[in-house]
Amino acid sequence: MDNEQKLFDEYSIQSDFVIAGFSFGAIQALEYALETSKRVDTLQLFSPAYFNDKNEKFKRLQLLYFQKNPNLYCDNFLKSAGFEEGIESRYFSLGSYEELHTLLYYEWSAKKLEQLVEKNINIEVYLGAADKIVNASAALEFFREYSEVYYSKNKGHRV
Repeated sequence: MDNEQKLFDEYSIQSDFVIAGFSFGAIQALEYALETSKRVDTLQLFSPAYFNDKNEKFKRLQLLYFQKNPNLYCDNFLKSAGFEEGIESRYFSLGSYEELHTLLYYEWSAKKLEQLVEKNINIEVYLGAADKIVNASAALEFFREYSEVYYSKNKGHRV
């Protein structure tokens, strides 16, 4: 996705001291917050790409389907995520096999979240209970100890 910030205007905090990311961007936002020496007050994670609960077979199949037909894979992803326009979405940007691999195999760790909390960074996580991309219940259980989680009953991956 590119330039999808408008999708989260109702939730996002506009400030120089806030980092936000959606799905794969949530991974990038978290890593940036850990590495930067700049002031960060809040980290907002919108539908973080949480696949800690998925097994190796699931991940390999996702990569295989992407490798066979990246456009079809992404079209199905976008539809499952709630983008009615499918691959023609104005926010769509075809990612690479390597990016998908990073997304699927990224290990969300308590240690990283604890480091952010120790840096006095407020973590907000936005999840949709009707998410068809990630297991929102598993993500809720993981993130709730370290962050303020907003769990919307009738929302999907787009929160």
